[in-house]
This record gives sequence, structure tokens and C-alpha cells, in this order.
Amino acid sequence: MERLGTGIGWRPEIADAVERMPGIDWVEAVAENVCPGHLPDSLRRLRERGVTVVPHGVSLGLGGADRPDEGRLTALAERAEALGSPLVTEHIAFVRAGGALTATPHLEAGHLLPVPRTRDALDVLCENVRIAQEALPVPLALENIAALISWPGEEMTEGQFLYELADRTGVRLLIDVANLHTNHVNHAEDPAKALAELPLEAIAYVHVAGGFERDGVWHDSHAHPVPRPVLDILTDLASRVSPPGVLLERDENFPEPAELESELGAVRRALEAGAVERVKAEVRSAGNALAVQRAETRTVAPFTGDALGEKTTGRRHEEARSRPGDEARGVADELPGGARPGDEDGAVGAARGAFGLPHPGGDGARQRLGLAQAALLSALVAGTPVPEGFDRVRVGVQARALAAKRADVVAKVAPELPEILGADYRTAFLAYAQTQPMTGGYRRDALAFAEHLLLAGRPGDAAARRELREWWLERSGPTPRSRRPVHRLARATRKVLLRR
Repeated sequence: MERLGTGIGWRPEIADAVERMPGIDWVEAVAENVCPGHLPDSLRRLRERGVTVVPHGVSLGLGGADRPDEGRLTALAERAEALGSPLVTEHIAFVRAGGALTATPHLEAGHLLPVPRTRDALDVLCENVRIAQEALPVPLALENIAALISWPGEEMTEGQFLYELADRTGVRLLIDVANLHTNHVNHAEDPAKALAELPLEAIAYVHVAGGFERDGVWHDSHAHPVPRPVLDILTDLASRVSPPGVLLERDENFPEPAELESELGAVRRALEAGAVERVKAEVRSAGNALAVQRAETRTVAPFTGDALGEKTTGRRHEEARSRPGDEARGVADELPGGARPGDEDGAVGAARGAFGLPHPGGDGARQRLGLAQAALLSALVAGTPVPEGFDRVRVGVQARALAAKRADVVAKVAPELPEILGADYRTAFLAYAQTQPMTGGYRRDALAFAEHLLLAGRPGDAAARRELREWWLERSGPTPRSRRPVHRLARATRKVLLRR
């Protein structure tokens, strides 16, 4: 794996500051915000200086029940090629649900939602990853996400789930240590245990970010400084392996460049502390190995050759059945097809993969997963009953977080709306979101919100209503209003608004 070094998330708001920052080896850009034919000048200049740019996707939804959309895969591939990237990254998440597979309304989350750690979900995710890998011109790495809610009836820990995914597909992992901290606070999941279960050799790079805690719930905001517990997890990771790259993420509330540089300094110090511990461990291990070697030269072994190996392997198999960490992974390398001890279908799954056969889960697994995800997403964005087994309070927290995120992103993609509506924008949008779930992208959501207000005779101020009407008419057709005849405004709602 190519060594990336230390990087920072490139965002238009801090583009100039990133270009001037010392010690930046690489940057990561949100793939959906980059147009291959019109790269931002800042990214172009960084590339010309030899700074690596990695596109980071957020909309594929590889953890969803449907197979990956060909158009989205093509778009991600185009961005990788335009940026000359050594890899692309996405998330282990679902972002939409419903539709033909489940015969339920199609819904968009507008954000990353957790995949259940079940065999069905793993089977679907693995197939989706293979489809994506075949469509992309460079290697793919997937990120573990933060979660406010957890699925009932999960069958694996996060570390085990990620290990199985990497083992079955060969996909690389983008480990977000801030998300491990989030899941520690929200679900009492031990980050050290998760790290112990990971295939460390599969790590492509690491994310570090900040967040905040409210009412006992940690929110992965990417808008706050990196807290000490996240840096401690980074140190723990670096004590186990030297990650090829580490990147600081910041998406909102951008501080002064000096503060960002200070955070990068803290990240580097956390890595250095981990590296020191790793070297100490390697020295101790080497010393112990030497001591064992010296002892063996003075001891006659009771078994010889294959007999000794057979007895030792059998003992390790027994140990691995009770310990799913590093010991289990070591034994997995010895089993046929990379199957894991205690995994009843691991060897069968490996054999199927080797011969290109489909996993026995098939579309049945997709439909089961799809129905479960559609029920949860409907509860989150459409106000339907919370599915059995979920924490209703946490679902409510997640629903409010999704609505707030939706309002923030719509304000970014259509900044004219908060300008026209003023202080009433957020209240009006959150009220709209309670009854109108998102079924398309954010730009379509912005148009639907404006149309909703206009049909209700809002805003109350006549001048603001005229301005909103003009804005909506200009953007709602297939081409700008200034370049098409008025008679093409044929939809019923458009006729209504044109009469006002």
C-alpha cells in the first residue's frame, strides 16, 4: 500500500489555508463535490505540487440492499481518474432504502446509517463491494461509520464484521478512530477490542475528527476539535501498526489555520507516541523469541517434525474458538480458503468465491435486509412506528440529527433560501421535513421545499414570496427560465405558481 503520510480534508472553505499549510502530504476531497471536467484551481495546484488527492464518496450506499448504481460508480471512477488518485474510499453504510426490491416508497436518508452486523448484511455488502471493485480503476477502501443507534440481534462485533469483510473481498479499510470513540460512548463498544480484531495489514489510512457529547450521546460532528480520547485511540492503533496515512477531517465551523495546524501537530504526536510503544513491543518480542530459541537448544522436544506441528496447530485451533482476536486470525491463515475457526460456512463461502459462485444468501438476503432498512429509515424520516427492538429514544435522537443535517446541507446547496427566508428558514424547513421525507438528492429537496412553501402561500412577506417564486421558476425546469419559452411551464403546480 502506498504511504500517504499526514493529510487534511480539503474543503472549499479552507482551500487557501490548506495550500499554505506546512507538512501536508495529501488531501481528501468529497467525491460528489468535485466535477472531473472543472477541477477547483486549488486541487489542481496541489496536484501539480505532487500532493496526492483521494476522492472520498458519501452516496454509494454499499451497505444498502440494492446493488450499486452504475451511474454513481462511473462518476466515482471518473473522479479517481481526473485526480490521478491511488485509491478511492467510501463508507460501510446505507443511505437510501425502499423501492422495487421491497415494494415500499423510495426514501433517502441524506446521511450515513449503520448496517446491521448480521450474516445477511455481510453477504449483501460483500457482493456490493465486489461489484464496485470491478467498476473502479483503482483500489477501494471502506470506512467504519459512527452510529447513534444500534440494530437488535447483531451477530458480530464491529471488529469481527470488518475482518470478515476484508477477508472475503480483499477490500482495504479506512479506520476512523473518532467513529470508534463514538461507538464506545454510544454503545459501550471497546475500541481496543475492535482494534485487536482488525486485519491491521488491510488498513489503507486513518481518519481523525472531533465531535461533542450531549445528554450521554456522542455526535460525530466534524465541527469540533479532536478530543483526547480520540487521540488516545490513534496512539493505540499506532502502537499496533504503522498506518500508511492519517488524515484530519473538519467539515464545519472552520477555525483559523493556526488552530488546524495545532490539531495536526497533536495528531503527529499521538502517532509518534504509538510508534514508540510499537518499537518497545517489538524489542520485547525479539528478546522473548531469543530466550525461547536458547531454551530450545537445551531441551529435547518430545515430538519431532510434523507431529509437533500437528499438536501445536490443534491447540491453537482450540484457543482460537474462544478468542476472536489476533490468535483467531493467525489460525484463519491455516484453514482452507481463509475460513475462520467456528465459522460454519467460512470454508464454503471461500470456495464459492474462488469459483465465482454466488453466495447462498442471494436476493433473499437482499430482500430481508431491504425490508429491515426500509422500516428503520421510514421511522427516521417519515414518522412511521419504530421497528421492534430499537431504542426509541435513540431513534428520536437520530431522526432529529438527520433533519438538522438535511436543513444544513440544503442551505449550502441553495444558499438563496436562507437569504430569502431569513431567520425563518430553519424553523420552516424542519417543519417541512417532518411530513416530507427526502426521495431524491439535496438539490431536488431544496426545490421541493420552495414549492411546498409557495403552494401554502408563504412566506408571508409579499416581496420575499415573489423572490422565492422567481428563484423556484428559474431552477425547476429542464433548462433555466431565461433560455426556454414560458409555454413549457406545463405542470399543474407551475401553473398555479405562475398565476400568483
